[in-house]
Amino acid sequence: MSQPMPAIFFGHGNPMNALADNVYTRVWTQIGRSIPKPKAVLCVSAHWYVPAVGVTAMERPRTIHDFGGFPKELFEFQYPASGSPELAERLIELLDGEVILDTVRWGLDHGTWSVLCHVFPEADIPVVQLSIDETKPSEWHYEFAKQLAPLRDEGVLVIGSGNLVHNLHSYSWGKETPEPFDWALRFEQEARSLMLANDPKPLANYELMGKDALLSAPTPDHFLPLLYVLALQRPGDKVSFPVEGFDGGSISMLSVRVG
Repeated sequence: MSQPMPAIFFGHGNPMNALADNVYTRVWTQIGRSIPKPKAVLCVSAHWYVPAVGVTAMERPRTIHDFGGFPKELFEFQYPASGSPELAERLIELLDGEVILDTVRWGLDHGTWSVLCHVFPEADIPVVQLSIDETKPSEWHYEFAKQLAPLRDEGVLVIGSGNLVHNLHSYSWGKETPEPFDWALRFEQEARSLMLANDPKPLANYELMGKDALLSAPTPDHFLPLLYVLALQRPGDKVSFPVEGFDGGSISMLSVRVG
């Protein structure tokens, strides 16, 4: 490709966004229309958080409904994108063999399909998921993800799906439009400033950034996908935030585009 693909982090929020027409999903659709059509998508989702590095390697990944308490319509939703065993094999090359090929167990979880059903609604682009190894510290993930850099020149769209701020203990259930918590706003603003300054190192060690960071990411699963996108930033790459906003006061819907 003449131009490298961007890398994009999506704040995916509530699984019901898969069925919604709102300010977030409309921009997700616009993103899909504005970028070159990729040969494949590699997604690092907060919801495949296991003690190993795995990659989906099946021809037809299943749509996983990895949640509870939602309407029947959401459980019936299917995102029938094909997989890409070829991309899975390429990941083994790039990651020095530190990958388990999963041809049976996993598939596409809601961190992936609840976003992609808006970005690529035709489900006509192969999708592969890369798991997050829960045994590794955040800085390891940032350095590990740098090995994925060649994919941007090979027509692969690398996306992370999680939330920069994700604290369900503080979530305002049932309140329509709660104001974001002060600590959530402060941490998001600090993170944005670091990204715009091309200084992601503090984010790669976000646990050391203080109380606001620990309240915003009390568990690492939703935060780490962001590092996989930031690790692919190149000199001269612009960082932008196509989606902004908070849900429930404690979930940031921020999207981050690199390139």
